[in-house]
Amino acid sequence: MGVRRLFRLLIPSAVLACLILGPFAVFAPRLSAGADPDRAKTSGKRLFEQETFGGNGRTCRTCHSVATGTVSPDDAAARFAANPNDPLFRADGSDDGAGNGVTRMVLDATVLMRIPLPSNVTLLDDPAARSVTLRRGIPTTLNTPALDPVLMLDGRRPNLTAQARAAISDHAQPTRLPSANDLQKIADFERTSSFFSSNILLNFARSGTPPVLPQGTNDSASRGRRFFEDVPLDPINDPKHGLCAVCHSGPMLNETNQFIQAPPFARGGRFQSIMVSEFNSAANPTHTFQFQNSDGGLTAIMSPDPGRALVTGRTDFESLNAFKISPLWGVARTAPYFHDNSAKTLEDVMRHYQAYFASPTEPSAFGPDPITLTQQDMSDIIAFMQLLQ
Repeated sequence: MGVRRLFRLLIPSAVLACLILGPFAVFAPRLSAGADPDRAKTSGKRLFEQETFGGNGRTCRTCHSVATGTVSPDDAAARFAANPNDPLFRADGSDDGAGNGVTRMVLDATVLMRIPLPSNVTLLDDPAARSVTLRRGIPTTLNTPALDPVLMLDGRRPNLTAQARAAISDHAQPTRLPSANDLQKIADFERTSSFFSSNILLNFARSGTPPVLPQGTNDSASRGRRFFEDVPLDPINDPKHGLCAVCHSGPMLNETNQFIQAPPFARGGRFQSIMVSEFNSAANPTHTFQFQNSDGGLTAIMSPDPGRALVTGRTDFESLNAFKISPLWGVARTAPYFHDNSAKTLEDVMRHYQAYFASPTEPSAFGPDPITLTQQDMSDIIAFMQLLQ
């Protein structure tokens, strides 16, 4: 695929790690009606924080901290300084996947993920392989377990119990597997109050009352809010108003809105490429993936991580190099960002999007010209994101 064609297809995609709450609250979850939502604390807390299932010493809490729900490079460096034998650095947390070396974890806080290849996908550099090892960040558990039904960066787990089972099997090297009851207790614990970034989000989970965008507390945040307001785009007169909302809409600021009618956009989309794999700022190893299409044709794609395409087996817009649009409430607490942790700070996020919007060489759904994010724009967007508690 030519670069110009690629940009044209990808530019109407995730549209910035910005946000907007639309007027539509399609997903309004509620926690266990008629019961104390925190009653799972006693039984689930031990399983989440202490149980290793006879494995390598890791627990769920090893990779999902109380403060952020994830692990950052700074966290990893501090833990290595305190204890070089911390379970974080075992198995897929090590450089070679066998417990040797901590450089990748300390620099990027990524783990080695072995992802099965769909039946129609092969690796050109290893045609017999039925899986590929990729470097991915650890998804935060803040807000997600109770408020986002799409689990994992590529959406490959259908529910929390399946996610918990896979996480234990894939990362803890258990000698005994959790029971169905264990898994349910872990899932219930992940819906308790300590897993929310604010009382506003906790109230949403318990009552179904969706959060609303905060008002700007200063001029910068007020200007930043305009990027996230759910309005029709005006690419000629005001191309930045509502720009972030295109892909960060809905109650959790994690789905596409109704104002981009150009295919393949659809209301409520959850997977998009924002060219993180294409830019590959993390300098991760690349592979050539060959997809056999439904018409029998072959498509070869070089990528460090094709994302959702390894779940769907397709190279369409919402699959190739596409990842879950993450909820952005509490985003200031959950660094690093993107599936490969290539953005360590919100400033890094904005620099990525500055390059992303400067990239198109052909007209896109956002208008005929590239969009230039100024330093003021980026500072304003960050100021507003910091209000999303």
